[in-house]
Amino acid sequence: MNDLDLFSDPHGERGPLPGDHPGRRDQRTARKRQKRRKRSGRAAFFFALAFIVALVGTAGVFGFAWLDNRLHPPDYSGDGSGNVTVQIKEGDNGSQIGTALQAKDVVKSVRAFVKVYGKEPKAGSVQPGFYQMRLRMSSKAAMALLLDPKSRSGNQIIIPEGRRASEIYQLLAKKTGISAAKFQAAADRPKTLGLPPYAGGKVEGYLFPGRYDINPNATPGQILKQMVDRFKQEAADLDLVNKAKQVHLNPGQLVTLASLLQAEGGTREDYPKIARVLYNRLKAGTKLQLDTTVLYALNKRTLHVSYKDTAVKSPYSTYYVKGLPVGAIDSPGAVALKAALEPADGPWIYFVTTNPTTGYTEYGETNEDFTRMKAKLDVWLKAHPEN
Repeated sequence: MNDLDLFSDPHGERGPLPGDHPGRRDQRTARKRQKRRKRSGRAAFFFALAFIVALVGTAGVFGFAWLDNRLHPPDYSGDGSGNVTVQIKEGDNGSQIGTALQAKDVVKSVRAFVKVYGKEPKAGSVQPGFYQMRLRMSSKAAMALLLDPKSRSGNQIIIPEGRRASEIYQLLAKKTGISAAKFQAAADRPKTLGLPPYAGGKVEGYLFPGRYDINPNATPGQILKQMVDRFKQEAADLDLVNKAKQVHLNPGQLVTLASLLQAEGGTREDYPKIARVLYNRLKAGTKLQLDTTVLYALNKRTLHVSYKDTAVKSPYSTYYVKGLPVGAIDSPGAVALKAALEPADGPWIYFVTTNPTTGYTEYGETNEDFTRMKAKLDVWLKAHPEN
């Protein structure tokens, strides 16, 4: 055995040599530990530095890709092919139009379309409606097609307030080329229209008036459902179901009363007053005796109602039934619905539109008041026999 082996440990570290002083041994051990820490620290530093460089490099790549995507968003090229119908809704901005186009795969990205839309001076002139577009078009080509009146394929129609369902079918038939009979047939399947439960399966009163963009590919049932959906939205906005309780009517009765207000005419400012007359008569148990309900029962449109007419026995005639008729007699608008929910205060029992030309309406509390007002209307009717 070598003498040095006596002073070596199994781990290869040199043991104490003869003559070693304990203090010197401690100093040597401390220097070795310090060197090891320095080497470990330098290694950790270089590793961290390499990691940061890699991280910055990767972020740079992704950052460049993000910036490039922003400056040059993905877009198709060319004029596209095929055919697809896209609806542009009232009030849609560039982003909303782009979203509608992307959903139908007309444009590749909303950002690409918005970029083109923002640079187009005529972009604000894009009208709501249905457009025949092509699939996978460049955003520039899509913008040009939206500005071309020939690309609009839908029919736009305005349904006036107070129209009966049968009259609405005729208006729709003229606009769409679909027969009124087919619209009537669709109405005879009320479950497919999404009517509210309080409609009792009746379409009358629930085809909300207003302007509609009609999809050229829509069926009669889909078109009517569009109008019913609009009614339900209006009813929700008015909180119709809950507020009807405040005037002691169920929602269906509320819609019926609103249809009477709409039919009776006058000016819009008169609706809350006419509503009060009807509520006062209902409370008193007096028949409403409205000529408009007689005309609905007879399927007529005239201002000349005879005593013979008022004798018709129909659940819609308020000369025949006490209280409200069995259902609505037309499609009331938002003003009439709101007036039915919020009638004016007043003691009136009678009202007469004494000048139908202007809609001027008078109110009274006694039979004498009614006789006087009715005489004024008779003078107007005599001067206007064509009505």
